Amino acid sequence: MKNTLEILEERLNTLNPTELEIIDESHLHAGHNSVGNYRISINSPLFDGKSTPQAHRLIYQAVGDLLPAAIHSLSINIRRT
Repeated sequence: MKNTLEILEERLNTLNPTELEIIDESHLHAGHNSVGNYRISINSPLFDGKSTPQAHRLIYQAVGDLLPAAIHSLSINIRRT
């Protein structure tokens, strides 16, 4: 069975990223929602011509069903080239 990090990576890869970094920050939240805290940095040609909120919507379409059960918090950094 895949863990949340693997599922998150698999889902985000559907956006054809040219850059993708996923960091599990759950250990930083020990004692307070200490699972499911992720930071992502991503660039994708699908973001070209889109505003940051539009790019975020594409990400949430890919992974939104994982919230709030598997993902407690998701910090998103859209990288632009």
